[in-house]
Amino acid sequence: MQPGYPPQGPPQPPHIDNNMTMSIVSIFLFWPLAIPAIINASKVNTLLQQGDYAGAQNAAAESKKWSKLAIIIGIVWYALVLICCVAGIVLGAFSSSNTTY
Repeated sequence: MQPGYPPQGPPQPPHIDNNMTMSIVSIFLFWPLAIPAIINASKVNTLLQQGDYAGAQNAAAESKKWSKLAIIIGIVWYALVLICCVAGIVLGAFSSSNTTY
């Protein structure tokens, strides 16, 4: 041990982001794909505690994949619904103004 350096403890496990926040956000956009994202995100910490770093990294990657997919599909879905609603209002207003009696 060299003077001035703190003693080294046991090696710390690498930090792996479980993507739980992104998974929870994705449940508000497209819940069918957010469910596997949340399930995989909840596995990450348990796998890290068991020492399965490769499994934890795989679960985190799966969680991120499902979350991104749910967010993308959710945003596209809400955009399509908004476009259809606006188009319906515009067409409804246009057709009612062209009605002759």
